[in-house]
Amino acid sequence: MNWNRLSKLSLDPPRSPILPWSGICLFNNHTHWNIPLMKYTPGTCFCLIFVLVLLLKTNCVAQSDKPDRSPKNIGSVLVFGGTGWYRHPETAAVSGWLARQSAELGSQIDVSDSPKDILDNLDRYDVLVLNNCTEMTKVFDETQRNKIRDWYRKGNGIVALHAALVRQKDWKWFHQLAGCDFDSDSEFLAARILVDDSAQNHPTVRGHGATLVYEADWTNHDRAVTGLPGFKVLLRVDETTYEPVRDFFKSRGGKAMGKDHPIAWLHENDGGRFFYTEFGHDVRSLNTDFGKQHVVEAIRWAASRPKIKK
Repeated sequence: MNWNRLSKLSLDPPRSPILPWSGICLFNNHTHWNIPLMKYTPGTCFCLIFVLVLLLKTNCVAQSDKPDRSPKNIGSVLVFGGTGWYRHPETAAVSGWLARQSAELGSQIDVSDSPKDILDNLDRYDVLVLNNCTEMTKVFDETQRNKIRDWYRKGNGIVALHAALVRQKDWKWFHQLAGCDFDSDSEFLAARILVDDSAQNHPTVRGHGATLVYEADWTNHDRAVTGLPGFKVLLRVDETTYEPVRDFFKSRGGKAMGKDHPIAWLHENDGGRFFYTEFGHDVRSLNTDFGKQHVVEAIRWAASRPKIKK
């Protein structure tokens, strides 16, 4: 037999009127074998079948042994900290503080600053926390903004902290969802906050009385959301107990809101649940018993998640 023929990709087995030769052709993604068979004997056939089974098994394993790169450890809450305008030095620290509340919430909290995660992973989450995300039209493109809107309309929730209502008028859907935009703010000051009579039993404020003194930097919005359809005010701040406009904004026409100054509210509209609070510009305004309860219960409310009994 001419064995030089074995170096070719396609081989025809030798034909002889005397010897009953036969051939088998095997393929995988990279190799083409043409294996000539000698005379059929029980021992030859057994060995050949064994070799063929081994080759085919190896080939199948190679075909199926592809790495699985799909996410394996995704929580139910995504904290997004990207910013399009002013970025507070503690924005990253606030994201870290929120992630550490996973145990209290009873669910994993993940953190991102990348808009890519909105398209790739948002559908895996129940709640999106907007951590001081200023001017989001500079952060998310139109496709990403539409993704957030459509995801929200499926019954999911958004929790917006402090500066998440700064320069959002160009994103009309979100601006209507939030109810107002930014005018100015105060220094970090103690002030008296008032729980709305209709909100005394809401889990985000319950158990602390009708009034309490709290420290934060207080945002003045361009209008009050009181009375807007679908909105429910939880907390107001008493502007007579602090200086509502800091000097930086006084020289730029900043205005206080007056007697009706909401600082936390709900909005159930368009299929989902929206929560806003002025707390969260820095960790100081969150890292108290009231602050932890306020934010954790806001996330739980946005997710429609019942409180876990201890």
